[in-house]
Amino acid sequence: MSFSAEKQKLTLATAVSEMVPYVKTGGLADVAGSLPVVLSEMGHDCHTFLPAYRAVKQKWFGKAKKISEVLVPVGGRNEKGTIWQYRDHPCHAVYFVEHDGFFDRSELYGTSDGDFPDNAKRFIFFSRAVLEALRSAAVPKPDIIHAHDWQTALIPVYLKKKYANESTFSGTRSVLTVHNLAYQGVFEKETLPELDLPWELFQIDKMEFWGKINFLKGGLVFADWLTTVSPTYAREIQTPDYGAGLDGLLRNRAASITGILNGLDIKEWGPEADAFLWKKYSSVDLEGKIYNKRELQKDRGLENSEEMLLLGLVGRLADQKGLDIILQAIPEILERPLQLIILGTGSREYHEKLIQLAKQFPKKISVEIGFNNQLAHRIYAGADAFLMPSRFEPCGLGQLISFRYGTIPIVRKTGGLADTVKDISEFPAEGSGFVFSNYSGRDLANAMGRAISIFQDKSKWAALVRRVMNLDFSWKRSAEAYVNLYHEISRL
Repeated sequence: MSFSAEKQKLTLATAVSEMVPYVKTGGLADVAGSLPVVLSEMGHDCHTFLPAYRAVKQKWFGKAKKISEVLVPVGGRNEKGTIWQYRDHPCHAVYFVEHDGFFDRSELYGTSDGDFPDNAKRFIFFSRAVLEALRSAAVPKPDIIHAHDWQTALIPVYLKKKYANESTFSGTRSVLTVHNLAYQGVFEKETLPELDLPWELFQIDKMEFWGKINFLKGGLVFADWLTTVSPTYAREIQTPDYGAGLDGLLRNRAASITGILNGLDIKEWGPEADAFLWKKYSSVDLEGKIYNKRELQKDRGLENSEEMLLLGLVGRLADQKGLDIILQAIPEILERPLQLIILGTGSREYHEKLIQLAKQFPKKISVEIGFNNQLAHRIYAGADAFLMPSRFEPCGLGQLISFRYGTIPIVRKTGGLADTVKDISEFPAEGSGFVFSNYSGRDLANAMGRAISIFQDKSKWAALVRRVMNLDFSWKRSAEAYVNLYHEISRL
């Protein structure tokens, strides 16, 4: 598909299960909170639908207004929902879909004991409630409906199987973005009647998946176009190693898949105005970065030394993020002029191992289990290098944030990391990090060693810091790619 820059105003409806600043568990919320606003600022009429979770109601309902009610068939009965509108931009409205039985809970998808057992019903309701709200006069007719991940992947299915003859949706096209193919929304086959869809969809080329119903697969089959959050990930998911059982389907749809790299909210992230930092700084004056490193070492109880290459990690403590090979590389950290600060949550196994290491080597390793926004900002600013040795990474925001703060990423060559980080050895004049290919602790340790070698040359390292701080991964470029895509598929 060739993209052309067109200026025609579009009416866009987005359906998403989480969104900043309202509610968040991961990177999906960052994308949902940034992209529609940027599209609005470009002149398009944007409308985003979000479940009215308990946290949303507690903080935002005082500023929202009730605009309509919908009846949604779920499991043989009609469930009533209420649509509330909150306008956060002249051209962007957020619609909270209220149903206390489904969404008035302390968590979004489940608890530490597992997913909520009625997640299928919850997101059947939400997906169809979005379409019912769009049928009403309260919300403008959309040119494009953009669904995200399995929680809203039923929307393209319903458009083709339930609303195909609706005048409201004549000319409306659907886009489904896959943020992480590992999460698919797979439920027992008895769930199908609750969708108010025919059994003919329980086939291998439609929604059947190893004897179960797969919500994401339905969206992948019926959406007019598919996107992922980086070009490399779009190619990777068409292979058995990364396709999570859906690579054959994705290869069949290869002509309708586009990888568009996520952008970064530069208003949220940037050392020039970050209120969480001990001292602000810029690429012109790096003294503040040195100061933040010194204070971060002091704050975390590490040896206060400018000669130590301080590594930071902020994120999920899970295999996907490379925690297993980080543990394999710990001897390198202990033996070399390296320090490590980790902030995040994940599997109990990694919690226990990392906490034990921090107790054994308190001057070299610091670990905080949990989410601490202030500390996250301070790690991005105070660390010299940022670890993202992911097993797979659809896009990744950590490396983009680290660029903004002049913190050099050490990454594995996969997904969005491959698309955004150029290896300094391979590209001396434009390299932006240290990249390795084989998924092993040895290769990660070698990348750390290369980082140490350059770090010891202070002028060379400072030039690298300035270079990455001047990279542009803001949302503007990504939003323009989406607009071009929307215009192209509107002609299908």
